[in-house]
Amino acid sequence: MAQPALNYTDESLLGQPITLNNCDREPIHIPGLVQPYGFLLCLEETTRQVVLASENTLAATGRPAASLLGGDLAQLLGPARLAELDAVWPTLSHQPKLLGTRLDAVEGQPLYKLILHNYDGLLWAEFEPVSSPGPSSLDLPSLNVTLGQMLAATSVLEFSQRAVAQVRAITGFDRVMMYRFDEHDNGEVIAEARRGDLEPFLGLHYPATDIPRQARVMYLKNWLRFIPDVNYQPATLVSRRPPGTRPPDMTHSVLRSVSPIHIEYLKNMGVGASMSISVIKDDRLWGMIICHHYSPRLVSFELRELCLFIGQTFSALLPTKEQLDNAAYQQHIQQVQAKLFEQVSQHPNFLAGLHQYRPTVRDLLDCGGAAICFEGEIITLGATPLPLQIKQITAWLRTHMQDNVFHTNSYVALNPLGLSLRATASGVLAVALSKEPGDYLLWFRPEQVRTVTWAGQDAKLETHTNGQTILSPRQSFEAWKQTVDSTATPWQPLEIEAAQQLRLHIADVRLRMFNELQARATRLTALNDELARSNDELDSFAYVASHDLKEPLRGIHNYATFLLEDYGEQLDADGQSKLQTLVRLSQRMETLIESLLQLSRVGRLDLEPSTVNLHDLLADVLDTLQQRLEHNHATVRLDGPLPTIQADAVRLREVFVNLITNAMRYNDRPEKLVTIGVAPPAVRGPKGSGDPALYHVFFVQDNGIGISEKHYDTVFRIFKRLHGPDKYGGGTGAGLAIARKMIEKHGGELWVDSVQGQGSTFYFSISK
Repeated sequence: MAQPALNYTDESLLGQPITLNNCDREPIHIPGLVQPYGFLLCLEETTRQVVLASENTLAATGRPAASLLGGDLAQLLGPARLAELDAVWPTLSHQPKLLGTRLDAVEGQPLYKLILHNYDGLLWAEFEPVSSPGPSSLDLPSLNVTLGQMLAATSVLEFSQRAVAQVRAITGFDRVMMYRFDEHDNGEVIAEARRGDLEPFLGLHYPATDIPRQARVMYLKNWLRFIPDVNYQPATLVSRRPPGTRPPDMTHSVLRSVSPIHIEYLKNMGVGASMSISVIKDDRLWGMIICHHYSPRLVSFELRELCLFIGQTFSALLPTKEQLDNAAYQQHIQQVQAKLFEQVSQHPNFLAGLHQYRPTVRDLLDCGGAAICFEGEIITLGATPLPLQIKQITAWLRTHMQDNVFHTNSYVALNPLGLSLRATASGVLAVALSKEPGDYLLWFRPEQVRTVTWAGQDAKLETHTNGQTILSPRQSFEAWKQTVDSTATPWQPLEIEAAQQLRLHIADVRLRMFNELQARATRLTALNDELARSNDELDSFAYVASHDLKEPLRGIHNYATFLLEDYGEQLDADGQSKLQTLVRLSQRMETLIESLLQLSRVGRLDLEPSTVNLHDLLADVLDTLQQRLEHNHATVRLDGPLPTIQADAVRLREVFVNLITNAMRYNDRPEKLVTIGVAPPAVRGPKGSGDPALYHVFFVQDNGIGISEKHYDTVFRIFKRLHGPDKYGGGTGAGLAIARKMIEKHGGELWVDSVQGQGSTFYFSISK
C-alpha cells in the first residue's frame, strides 16, 4: 500500500522550533519533494521495481503515483527502450546519464529526457518533458569560442566576466553573477552580465548566513542547482517502502525540491527562476555562478550541462588565473628590487641608494610611505608618521620584534598607542638593518576604512504564522554599510620576502664595504706618500711649462718680430708671410700652454667657499666686460632675482665670464641677447643633479648660432673647437673645459641644451 508523503524532518530537531541558531541543520538533502517541471521514479536496485514515485505522475502520464509502485518501467516505456536500459543500469554512478525517450505506453506518446543515476541504493529515473524553447543540444562551435575566450583571460576578474557572459548567452537568464567568497564565507559579486534595464549588483556583498553550512556541503557534491519556477508547488514522493524507512538521500537528484527558506529568499529578490553552478578550488567552495530570471524559465538539461562544463572548466583554470593576477605585481617588485640592489651596491653610501634615486625603497611595495632609520637619522618617503612617532614605533619594535622581519596589518591591536597613527600606519612591515637598536627599514600602510556595501542587513527575520515560528531570509535588500577600523590591507608573502631579500642584500653590501675599507686603510699611507710625490712632480711640471717652455716661445716670438721689423724689406712676400705665420703660431702656442696650466691649476687648488651675493658678483663681471659688450652690441638681462649662495667667488666669476664671452662670440645677430637666471625646478643634469632640495641650478642663455645635439659633449673637451681657429674670434677651445672643471669642484654639473640656429642655454648646478 502506498505510504503518505515522506516526513523529512531531521529527528534531532523534533520538538524544537527552527531558530537562527539551528537553521544550518535544515535537512535539505532529504526533502521528500520534487519540483514538478518533471517527475521522478526510484527503482529498487536488484528488482528494478518502482519503490518511490512523485505524486505529479498523474498530470504527466495520466497514471497516479500509487499505481506505478511495485511495477517496472514497462508501464511507461516500450520494449526497445527497456532493452537499452537493461544495458545502462549496471553502468550508472551518482553522475547523471541522459537518454532521450518516448513514453510509448502513455497516450500521445510524449517525448521526455530521461536522466539516470545510481545513489543511496536506488536507481533514479527523472523525466523532463521535451518542451523547453530554443536549442537543446550542444553547440560545439560556440563552446570552442567560449573556451578560447576563457583561456585568453589574463586576470581573475576578466576570467569571471567572460564566464558569466557566456553562461548568460547560453541560457538567456536576465542576470548572471560571479559570486566569490572571502575567508569568512561572506560573498561578493565580482562579475555580472545582466539585462540592460536591471540595476547592477556588481560590488554588493552578502553575509555568510545567506548560504547555510549544509547548503555549502551540497554545493560541493552537486555542482548545479536549477529552479525553473520559484512559485512551484512541490510534489511529494509516494512510497511503498516500510514505515519508518529513512527518506532517500536526494543529493544528486536533478528535480530535488529546494529549501522553503531559499525559495522565500528568491521571492524577496523578485526572482522567478534561478540556477547556480559551484566554483570549487582545493576542495573548497571558492564561489558560485548565480543565474536569476525575473519570470519562470525552463532551460534544457543539455544547456544546463554545458553551463556545468563551463563552471568546472572555470574551477580547473582558476589557480592559473590567480597566478596571473599576482604576476604583474611580482614582476614590479622584482624590477624595483633589482634596481635598488644596483643602487645600493654602486653608491658609496648605501642609504643614498635607497632614497636619493628612482626607484626608492618606498616604490618596492604597495604602501603609503616608508622610512629609513639608521644611526639616529630618520629619512621618510611618502605618507608616514612624524619622526617622533617613528621613534616610538622603533622603540616598541626593539622590545617586541622577535626576528629580523616583523609585519602586522593592525598595529593598534598590538600597541594601543598606535591608535593615533592609524591614518598612516595601521599596517607596519619592518626589517632590521643591523644589531644596533633603532636601525630599521619600515613600510607603512594606512587604515583601510573599508566601506562594504551589504545587500541588506546581516540578519534573518522570524515571523509567526498560526502560532508557529517561520524562519524567513532577509526581507530588506536596502544597502547598508559596515566599517572596519584600524586595519590595513594585509602584507602578502611575496612582499615580506622582498623586504627580507633587501635586508640581506644591504647586509652583504655593508660587509663588503667594511672589508674594502679595511683593505684601503692598509694602503692609505703609501697612497698618500705617492700622491704627495705626484703633486710635487706636477708642480715641477707646471713650473717648467710656465717658465722653461714659455721662455723659448717668447724668444721665438720676439726674434720673429725683430726680423719682420728690421729685415722685412729685404724679404720677398713669401718670406714675410712665413715670419708672420711664425709669430702667430708662437702666440697661439703660448695661449694653449697658459690654458693647460689654468685647467691643471683648477684641479689642484682647493675651493675657498664664502657667502656670495650673485647680484653683486654679476655686477662686477658685467662691469669688467662692459666694453666688449658695447663693441659686440650685446645686452645681458637678468630673468628674476638671484639667490645668495655658498661658493668660491673667484671660480664662479670665471665661469660667468667664460659663458657670457662665449654667448657674445658665437653669435652672428646684429643685436645679441644674453639672459641669466635661476632654472625651473624640474631641470635636471645628465647625471641627475638639480633637485631643488640639494642644488642651485642657473642658466646662461643666448640667441646665437646654437649647437647641434651631436656636439653637446664635444664642446666641453679641452682644445676642441667646432669652427676654424680664426672664425668667431678664434680662441683655444679650453674655456668650457675649465668652466666645467670649476663647477664639478663645486659638486655640480655643467651642460648645454641648444637648437642649432636659434641659440644655446648653458645650465650649471652647484650643491647647497
